[in-house]
Amino acid sequence: MTMKSTKLKIKNRKGLILNAHIELPANQKPNYYAIFAHCFTCSSSLSAVRNVSRALTQQGFAVVRFDFTGLGRSEGEFADSHFSANVEDLLDVHAYITESYKAPSLLVGHSLGGAAVLVAASKIKAVKAVATVGAPSSVGHVKHLFSHQIEDGKDKGNVEVNIGGRPFVINKDFVEEFDKTDLPEIVKNLRKPLLIMHSPFDKIVGVENAEQLYKNAHHPKSFVTLDDADHLLTNEKDSQYVGEMIGTWAKRYFPKVENKMLSTEGEQLVGHLNIIEDNFTTSIQTKNHTLIADEPASVGGSDFGPSPYEYLNAALAACTVMTLKMYAERKKWDLQEVFVYISHSRQHSDDLKIEVDKPKYLDHISKKLKFVGELDASQKARLKEISSRCPVHKTIASEVIFETQVVED
Repeated sequence: MTMKSTKLKIKNRKGLILNAHIELPANQKPNYYAIFAHCFTCSSSLSAVRNVSRALTQQGFAVVRFDFTGLGRSEGEFADSHFSANVEDLLDVHAYITESYKAPSLLVGHSLGGAAVLVAASKIKAVKAVATVGAPSSVGHVKHLFSHQIEDGKDKGNVEVNIGGRPFVINKDFVEEFDKTDLPEIVKNLRKPLLIMHSPFDKIVGVENAEQLYKNAHHPKSFVTLDDADHLLTNEKDSQYVGEMIGTWAKRYFPKVENKMLSTEGEQLVGHLNIIEDNFTTSIQTKNHTLIADEPASVGGSDFGPSPYEYLNAALAACTVMTLKMYAERKKWDLQEVFVYISHSRQHSDDLKIEVDKPKYLDHISKKLKFVGELDASQKARLKEISSRCPVHKTIASEVIFETQVVED
């Protein structure tokens, strides 16, 4: 199922615009909000980031992914930034989403983004759980990767280093400032559910980093190995697995929000629209089933469910195939499967070649049948005839008497 994405422009405390996207579940309002902090050599458009976000939206999360200052399409120069400024970006994004939507309660971070979410989670009360992927436990792994380049760049200030085949411009202040961050101690005092995911074959950030973080964290804590995944999760199956695992793990701490059943007040069903909170999204309750109706985004809806006319078509389709099934069984015909394709439209009587007293537009329903089974031409012709005798077809085609009342509370 495709998630829905909306672009956001978020101003951080320095007045720089951060490029962001909010991914929404395809068929419901989000129950919870999460922020994904990507690795510092990546951008929010990286396929791994999108795959993780997609998996989380399928668990009912809205996921915000953004580019840190100077990365991707965000303003500023990353080389002029430092680790605490990246944490501040996270705090600013969290504050924006809290004000505009709902406070994000899950933080997910990849690589150095994982280090950033650990620090941010210690500063945000609303964050209930944290998940990291390939996160470092200290600046040690950073120094190991490019300490000689930092030394060579003392006079130049900025140096371009390479992590996982991706260029990455930093300065000496970045490493020194990150060095002051005691991640193991922060994790020890975090006291929030923590999921640590790491590949034992990670050549960029060794798995010993995950071990140190895990040992310092208090329960509830979990570790999941990523087998032969590389640091940047370049294999699609690895990033999908990460997203699915985080979503499954999160169920423990973010219970599914159950919809309250509406009372039908003795009728066959009830429809309800909260006009203050929703535009067209309508809850429908029958005796045993809950449904959602909506309109497409093109007309102002959220597209969380079929439109009213799609439900009308669905009722006709279901009634048609059920009626044909019962008729074929009674006749002992070899009808194994039946498909019915239905479309509703408004067409002019002249186009339909229908003679009426005054030319006008009419409701037109197209019904196409496909049969699977050993049936001859006469049997198919008879089934076509019977298809127009299903109860819903006859109701639509007949003169219907409506009785409408206003019910007081």
